[in-house]
Amino acid sequence: MGKVSDQVFELVAPIAESFGLEVIEVLYEKKYDGMNLTIVIDKDGGVDINDCEKLHRAIDAPLDELDPIDCAYILNVSSPGLDRPLKTERDFKRNLNKKISIKLYKALDGKKNFVGILTSYDEETFTITAEKGQTITFVKKDTAHIEPVIEF
Repeated sequence: MGKVSDQVFELVAPIAESFGLEVIEVLYEKKYDGMNLTIVIDKDGGVDINDCEKLHRAIDAPLDELDPIDCAYILNVSSPGLDRPLKTERDFKRNLNKKISIKLYKALDGKKNFVGILTSYDEETFTITAEKGQTITFVKKDTAHIEPVIEF
């Protein structure tokens, strides 16, 4: 997290918690419409538009007072979305016993891409049962991308 993201996270997290929300991520990035400050929130049972709006209104004035950004920016409060990459313990917990897709930086047994059911995880590793029934454990820091597989 960059300096702006860290400051905003520290300011917004307690406010979000007072509404029963968890700040998952704070992103400060340049997009096509200028600088964007995005607060990604979640809660048990999922987030709806009312949660996003309530937090947006609650953090608007404190952000103006903190003034961590010296230029104009767009403030977004968002849910993590169904296809959010797995990054936090909450992401892993939410996807336990569900199908995930893994991309590695370096090949493992000649492959960089794996799909399987997430069966366990801890701080440093996670394990899947792959489509052919084999159990594979990965080190989190060796993975480039982990995301849920969404099937309709």
